[in-house]
Amino acid sequence: MISMLLFLLAFLCIPGGASATDADREARWAEQVQETLVVGQAVWLEAGGRKVFAVLTPAESAPPHGGVVLVHGMGEHPDWNDVIHPLRLGLAERGWTTLSVQMPVLAADASPTDYAPLIPESDPRLVAAVNDLRARKLDPVILVAHSLGTNMAIACLAQHPRLPLDGLVLIGTPRLQGKPPLDPLPLLARLTLPILDLYGSRDFDFVRGTAAARRKAVHRGGNRHYRQVQIEGADHYFRGLEDELVTTVDAWLERVRRDKGRR
Repeated sequence: MISMLLFLLAFLCIPGGASATDADREARWAEQVQETLVVGQAVWLEAGGRKVFAVLTPAESAPPHGGVVLVHGMGEHPDWNDVIHPLRLGLAERGWTTLSVQMPVLAADASPTDYAPLIPESDPRLVAAVNDLRARKLDPVILVAHSLGTNMAIACLAQHPRLPLDGLVLIGTPRLQGKPPLDPLPLLARLTLPILDLYGSRDFDFVRGTAAARRKAVHRGGNRHYRQVQIEGADHYFRGLEDELVTTVDAWLERVRRDKGRR
């Protein structure tokens, strides 16, 4: 309950000044993840003039079904236990090569409200990740984002409409007070690629309670390739329902792959 309140309070405020990612904390995350990595391999992406840590997990089938870029939430790392780790391994088991990317973070003692200005720093990382999977001859390539990562993904795709991406999965998308990208609806309405909007029936109010507004924004923008799914009993982190999360995402990815094959 305390963590939920902190999360809510963090995003109901508009930050006052610009922030930059904490490079030392990113380095510590990279070291920690590499020390515990059993499946997958560490890779480094060239993004915005700097090296960015990521975890590549090859598909267990040959040839792969395609590639998936995974985008974690606020202050996390590319193998975070909630949502990201289950998807990283589960999708690879089902035939998808996954690339989970380190997104910008702040120091551990920073106020959570300081994270919003970091969203533009995510653009070069996401572009680099998509291009990396394309360079590996993977097709289709789909972006799967969780929590604050969805705001980063939506903002990036609105800024780069020609990014060679075939679909977008949004998991637990927060609609927050303030202008875009805190409030993703105006940017979401500009996206035309296939979108799966996934959330839990026990998610935070600013996710579950704004589901209808997200749906209306997308339809108002004319996107006919949008689907919204609520998973009964799931909280913001899908704890205890990881298998259902992976199965739902995989089924939608397969639909995108089949539809692209028909074109």
